[in-house]
Amino acid sequence: MKALVVGQGSIGSRHARLLSQLDCKVAVVSRRENLPFRTHATLAVAMATEQPDYIVIANPTSEHRQALQTVADNGFDGRVLVEKPLFDMPADIPRNRFRGAYVAYNLRFHPVIQAIRTRLQGEQPISAQFYAGQYLPTWRPGTDYTQSYSARRVAGGGVLRDLSHELDCLTWLFGDCKRVAAIGGHFSHLAIDSDDAFSVLAETGRCSMATLQVNYLDRIRKREIVINTDRHALHADLVAARLVVDTDTQEFSVSPDDTYLAQHRAVIADDDRYLCTLKQGMGIVELVATIERAAKSGNWISIPDRDGGP
Repeated sequence: MKALVVGQGSIGSRHARLLSQLDCKVAVVSRRENLPFRTHATLAVAMATEQPDYIVIANPTSEHRQALQTVADNGFDGRVLVEKPLFDMPADIPRNRFRGAYVAYNLRFHPVIQAIRTRLQGEQPISAQFYAGQYLPTWRPGTDYTQSYSARRVAGGGVLRDLSHELDCLTWLFGDCKRVAAIGGHFSHLAIDSDDAFSVLAETGRCSMATLQVNYLDRIRKREIVINTDRHALHADLVAARLVVDTDTQEFSVSPDDTYLAQHRAVIADDDRYLCTLKQGMGIVELVATIERAAKSGNWISIPDRDGGP
């Protein structure tokens, strides 16, 4: 399979490396030089030259919409994966002929998340807490955090978008949010103009009380979920790959690359059971915008049903 990766920052480089491991013939779109892959300056030229079967869009979030439009305008009819979040702000999804198109919420492929999803079958969730924090200056070793897209609001950065995996998992496990309230913004010493901390309270289709907190501040990286149902308590540590249900502990083996590899294998195999569709990805973009409005107004904001209902 011929794969084309748009962007060669930290995540684009990872996608190119992993696709090469999966025996794909990889080319990239980047302004960088001396890369270990065939490199093109523009997406249109790369598509015409490489004739790819699979395109991964991994440039800055603010450029995702234009890249996806270019791919669609050039009549591409293969598979597309867009890094999360889909766009920096709500926008129309370009009309396209894609064989399959998805958003890279690879946390769905984490064995702990999949075990939680299985455990919740037949359960009535009562409350859920999601927490994710990582210190931005040490997040990407060897890079200046102030120059990263995360640091710049105009590039689509900020913790609410960077860690929107948690929002995707929240809605994937418990259904779309019905209303939200939030506090968030830039509160720390970090030399960025994007948000560095957010706290969200939500009611979802399946869970009456869900809270989510994400930040760029934790010196000790954390990614945890606590769920109470009418019969059980679930405590998940995604960093340690551990799930505790009541008093029973289950340990998992997962490397940093495993969820990305599983996601690529699913796209290549046209297995969409765990993949995030463009429609679902746009739902997260719209949810982020709603959370920001809630934080600015200080009020609860109700969210209409995405299928047009109340």
